[in-house]
Amino acid sequence: MNRAWAIFRSYPYMSNVVGYTTLFASADFIQQSMLGGAQGRNVQLSEEASEQQASVTHREDITVAGQSEKAHLKESESCKNTSGEKHSSVKEKSIHSIDWAQTARVALVGLCFHSNFNYHWLRALERMFPGGGTKRISVKVFLDQLIAAPVTISAFYIGLSTLERQQDPFEDWKKKFWTSYKTGIVYWSTMQAVNFSLVPPVARTVFVGGISLGWTVFLCHFRQQSNESVEPVEPPKIH
Repeated sequence: MNRAWAIFRSYPYMSNVVGYTTLFASADFIQQSMLGGAQGRNVQLSEEASEQQASVTHREDITVAGQSEKAHLKESESCKNTSGEKHSSVKEKSIHSIDWAQTARVALVGLCFHSNFNYHWLRALERMFPGGGTKRISVKVFLDQLIAAPVTISAFYIGLSTLERQQDPFEDWKKKFWTSYKTGIVYWSTMQAVNFSLVPPVARTVFVGGISLGWTVFLCHFRQQSNESVEPVEPPKIH
């Protein structure tokens, strides 16, 4: 542990940037794992509704054709078995449906902007208002939320939209910035107060990366959830 801390102190820039970027990208992976499960369940419900509708239609056809009740039960059992196999397949696909290109884009935004910006920004704050104390910490937290928070949130939305080559790279930012900013004020004010109070300046960027893990999960999920509309599943009509 002491050796790792010595290396960290010897190479503060590299350690902070690599650590921050790793945590930043991990947040998208976590978000995709969670969202993938939800998407899998939605697909499964859709498949189930389709199978139920097909079963109802098949039942009506059998009735019209005047086939025996034994044949009808056999066909229904066959439909159930097929449905179970499809549901299992959907579940397996949802587990392995990580979009690695998306995670790479998040990592690139974290590496090229967020890690570097936070490293130099936190160092600048410490140079302008060195040390602790309630007054200095309050000033640093206030400036962080006034300047750094809107800059980093904007870079997240605009950067990812640009990498995805969206027609309007500012569309996500215009729709989601204020919600994201207002949501983060309480969380980040508290976490940065802890950062400025207890964490040595040399490790503050990677600490921000650690507390950014949950925050970036929220941003990635909020962005993905808003971009992907899932059609509601209609229950089958029983005649």
